[in-house]
Amino acid sequence: MTSYPNSSSPVGSAVAARTGRRAAGAGRKRLDDDRRDELLGRLRAIVLAEGFAGLTVDTLAARLQCSKSTLYAISSNRHHLVATALKSFFHEAAERVEKEVAEVTDPAQQIATYLAAVGHQMRRMSVACYEDMLDDDLTREIYTVNSLAATSRVRGMIHAGVESGDFRTVHAEFVSQAVGLLIDGIHSRELLVSTGLSSGDAFVELSDLVLGAVSKTAR
Repeated sequence: MTSYPNSSSPVGSAVAARTGRRAAGAGRKRLDDDRRDELLGRLRAIVLAEGFAGLTVDTLAARLQCSKSTLYAISSNRHHLVATALKSFFHEAAERVEKEVAEVTDPAQQIATYLAAVGHQMRRMSVACYEDMLDDDLTREIYTVNSLAATSRVRGMIHAGVESGDFRTVHAEFVSQAVGLLIDGIHSRELLVSTGLSSGDAFVELSDLVLGAVSKTAR
């Protein structure tokens, strides 16, 4: 599995999104970019809304009104089709998150915006899809890479805010590690099971928690 090189992206990268394009090897049907993107968008919508454990290539071909060879032009098999759809979701979500963060200048609000935006994007994923993603080795690795990227992104924001004097004096690495543990708890489902929150809601709650920890203004 190729990891995402852009650690600032919370939920994917352009390189990861292009993996599916390269999967269409020699000898398989070729699709133009517009047709591929259109089918991939519809496939992504199905996977996010319903999960994928019970989906077959035959079922997907029927629902997308295309041939199986057309789907195999996107990725080589069902497993990789799902992985490509999820990478596409995370890449698109990363762009949306970073766009929101770029519009915020206050360092504390940037962190809160970042985590809340990740939560809002994860709310696009149904519980069924989230469960299927973590129950499958390949897709779980995709999510793990994104979770690590989110932890790294927040850690960098916290350290930068403390060094600039915008955050109150805190042990930046302790707070960063605590955030990492909480993200791990969301990833492993431990926090979700114990609180009843969805992954998206948990990230939104985490944003408020981190903002309270670093802000100079009492909350």
